[in-house]
Amino acid sequence: MNELNLLFKQLNTLILGKAEVVKLAVACVLARGHLLLEDVPGVGKTTLAHGLAVGLGLDYRRVQFTNDMLPADLLGVTVFHPAEAKFVFQPGPVFHRFLLADEINRASPKVQSALLEAMEERQVSVDGKTYALPQPFMVIATQNPSEQIGTFPLPESQLDRFLMRVSMGYPIEKAEKYLYTHGDRRTALKSIQAAFNAERLMQLQQTVAAMPLSAALVDYIYRLVAMTRAEGAFVQGLSPRAGLALGQAAKAWAVLEGRDVVLPEDVQAVFVAVAAHRLRTLQQGSNSAPVLQEMMRHVAVG
Repeated sequence: MNELNLLFKQLNTLILGKAEVVKLAVACVLARGHLLLEDVPGVGKTTLAHGLAVGLGLDYRRVQFTNDMLPADLLGVTVFHPAEAKFVFQPGPVFHRFLLADEINRASPKVQSALLEAMEERQVSVDGKTYALPQPFMVIATQNPSEQIGTFPLPESQLDRFLMRVSMGYPIEKAEKYLYTHGDRRTALKSIQAAFNAERLMQLQQTVAAMPLSAALVDYIYRLVAMTRAEGAFVQGLSPRAGLALGQAAKAWAVLEGRDVVLPEDVQAVFVAVAAHRLRTLQQGSNSAPVLQEMMRHVAVG
């Protein structure tokens, strides 16, 4: 698809040496999911999010989360207009198709929870009234490692609303040296062109959602999910919601591979990104990703 080719070309020029991260981010969007980018400051999380918003051709808003932020700063507030003698709702930043929640874990749990309804129901409730969000709607959030000063860990319910969590990692040597020579890549954002519009993106998302999963593939997804519950490596295993998310993400990956059939390789490509942030290991502080990688090697494909 020409739109996807243009999008990938631009994003891979913007974010050097991170083709897999870029592909996972686009797959998350096509699966109609929300994306969490987690890593140390300065590796390009916000630049990727900005580039994705521009490349998708969506109206977007960046919100810097801070510890003194209030839910109204995000959702909006009802204001009394004396001239009209009535209350009028002033929408907040969440009323954009693409919300970039920068450093989401620097805000208090109260603000974090204000996003739950928006992410799950695509609507918000303020002063007893419900307001629908524009479609398509997605949140891309960045967060710093939880051990850094001034962060609040995201609760499990919040993490579960993110279809994927992806870590940028440090750039490869060649890419980092290029940065030192040519400067910050954020200046390259000005050259990004919109490869999509809202209507075309929703069509592609509907195509992904309508793709069937074979009985054999459903069995494979179930075995992966069930093993996280039975291995004794995690506090709790994956929920059925996580299994649904895994199927949707695998469909999106298949579309990016140019296929209309979902294969086990598609599930394997997205499994860690979909599952790792939903699981806590019994050994406190250890990373669940390597455990999941090892687990995949012991689950039969057929």
